Amino acid sequence: SVQFLKNPLLFHSENAHDHGIQDKLGQLRCHFTWGLEIEDNAIPDLESRVMEEIEFLDTRYNVGIHNLLAYVKHLNGQEEEALQSLREAEDLVQREHAHQADLRSLVTWGNCAWVYYHMGRLAEAQTYLDKVEDTCKKFASPSHYRLESPEMECEEGWALLKCGRKHYQRAKACFERALRVEPENPEFSLGFAISSFRLDYDDENVISLEPLQRAVRLNPEDAYVKVLLALKLQDVGQEVEGEGYIEEALNSTSSQSYVFQYASKFYRKKGCVDKAIELLKKTLEERPNSAYLHHQLGLCYRRNMNPRRQERENVHRWVQLAIKEFQETVRLKPRFEMAYVYIAEMYAVRGQCREAEENFQKALCMDNLADHIQQDIHYHYGRFQQFHMRSEDKAITHYLKGLKIEERSFARKNLISALENLAKSRVNQNVSVVESVSLLGLSHKLKGEVKEALLCYERALRLTDQLNPVF
Repeated sequence: SVQFLKNPLLFHSENAHDHGIQDKLGQLRCHFTWGLEIEDNAIPDLESRVMEEIEFLDTRYNVGIHNLLAYVKHLNGQEEEALQSLREAEDLVQREHAHQADLRSLVTWGNCAWVYYHMGRLAEAQTYLDKVEDTCKKFASPSHYRLESPEMECEEGWALLKCGRKHYQRAKACFERALRVEPENPEFSLGFAISSFRLDYDDENVISLEPLQRAVRLNPEDAYVKVLLALKLQDVGQEVEGEGYIEEALNSTSSQSYVFQYASKFYRKKGCVDKAIELLKKTLEERPNSAYLHHQLGLCYRRNMNPRRQERENVHRWVQLAIKEFQETVRLKPRFEMAYVYIAEMYAVRGQCREAEENFQKALCMDNLADHIQQDIHYHYGRFQQFHMRSEDKAITHYLKGLKIEERSFARKNLISALENLAKSRVNQNVSVVESVSLLGLSHKLKGEVKEALLCYERALRLTDQLNPVF
């Protein structure tokens, strides 16, 4: 549980009286002490993604993923399976990092010590603590059981990156610290680029562009990072250059499942929806239980149902296919918030507003959501109220709720635009004019258009005086 993970020394072990070993375990840098805070209901999805990565992502940097799998197995109460994953991690260290095996084994040894401790096997736990202590002495660490090194920062960064978006900022900071020591390290560069990419909530944000370009330069055989760079280039209007990287990646045999996954997103955004669907269906043959892939396929069907693209008689078919894929998404990952939003929108298209409302409420009632996701939910729900329920007041309420969240994001721009357009329409129709002009002023203010905002506020004051004359 989260309570347990926040304080990993709260055990229910028969050996909990052994405070000496507890103190040593608490000093280790490993998955048990990094505050990963994985909620119980998120464990199945995390385990599925970890298993997919082990099977389908070709990388030189996969010791960490076996360590994470061991931690997930521990959370599931499968201690023997956790030890097996840790043995696999140790074998990989010997093959991939033989020249610095002791340094690269510290996280694995720390995890081993913790797992054995939970099993009540204190002698084995102490054996691994001794290995950590010997290595710390070798590298002249001031701590007996904790070593500060760029490699350790990198290991922590990968673990955080895999455990959900609330950890992305911390992950990026880990890789950043590692890069300060070794600026041209390919692995550190790759981790920093991926975490930066995940933090780019705004299509116009170029925070990850330069890190991705550097990561591609330092990892020229890595097809996965090429497709991420392609997507970012597409975001900033350099689609032709981006497609070059997509074609390079598609011609590689490396990490094909992940390459197809992200290439499909590139082609969907480009408008080549049939190509995107083809790539996703190929990938789903290998990874049928990927919530992300079903969600992406749903987005393709959602785009195809646009009446401007298809005859109206085909719309029902695309809507039904989209609903099916989004429902499969939430079956596999019940906390996939935007899938509920898109299910709701598909029902609204079919005129099933009660079903739409039910699904919107599932998303609106979720806790611990990232700010930009909350903004997006309020934006879509506001549009539902405005265009399907004909409730402009409720639409305004949710546009404003979204805008109270000050995260700069693409969703925030959509909220400002939606509020501005609705306010203009109400002014033109002479509906609640004072409020509507004030809202128009707010939209200008939020866009940084101070002069226009002041004009609107002054107009609202004049209208108020006209409506409430002083005798």
